[in-house]
Amino acid sequence: MGSLLLRWLLNALALLAVAYLYPGVRVESFFSAAVAALALGLANALIRPILVVLTLPVTIITLGLFLFVINATLFWLVAQVIKGFYVQGFLAALVGSILYSLITLVVSWVVSGSRK
Repeated sequence: MGSLLLRWLLNALALLAVAYLYPGVRVESFFSAAVAALALGLANALIRPILVVLTLPVTIITLGLFLFVINATLFWLVAQVIKGFYVQGFLAALVGSILYSLITLVVSWVVSGSRK
């Protein structure tokens, strides 16, 4: 439970870092970032697998690059739903989702490496 809470808070910080690094993404407060990080986690756990299966032929044809479109779509969708989390368009969602993925990957790697 503590690990899940820590990961959620780190993802919220990662979202704030994306907003700081890229002007196409804006987060008004840490609370908005925390809610958006929770919504992104839920969207990635519940909606993403369905989209991946439905778009499998396109994903195969594009050699997996269509997964970036799915990630950007979910990033944009969460921004449409969560107050205080804004994305300026699809390109901003694409760049923001890539940055968010990279930052959370590095943070997860550092945190899991420090526990071992």
